[in-house]
Amino acid sequence: MGQGIKLVVYPVKDLPRARALYSKLVGAEPYADSPYYVGFRVGAVEIGLDPNGHKAGLTGPLAYVEVDDIKQALQALIAAGAQMQQAIKDVGGGKQTATVRDADGNVVGIMQSS
Repeated sequence: MGQGIKLVVYPVKDLPRARALYSKLVGAEPYADSPYYVGFRVGAVEIGLDPNGHKAGLTGPLAYVEVDDIKQALQALIAAGAQMQQAIKDVGGGKQTATVRDADGNVVGIMQSS
């Protein structure tokens, strides 16, 4: 189903401090830098900083697995026992995301890029 983890989003409270720290951590400046999202490309993985993540209920990092067909993948996860957390949502740039909770309450993300 999935092509591996392609995105990890961290909820942050102080975006400027987080941007500085993650720039040092990954050794690069962000490719996306806005008041609502800062993104770094590190090899085949994107690291995102979300200043609204805590308000959305994130308590830690959220990993997203890239899928070819997000609707099919979401249906398969729900059929396997996952609970819907966030329905499919267009997040811009041709990317769609959705999240589910597994049997232990962990949040799992899937995404499809155009």
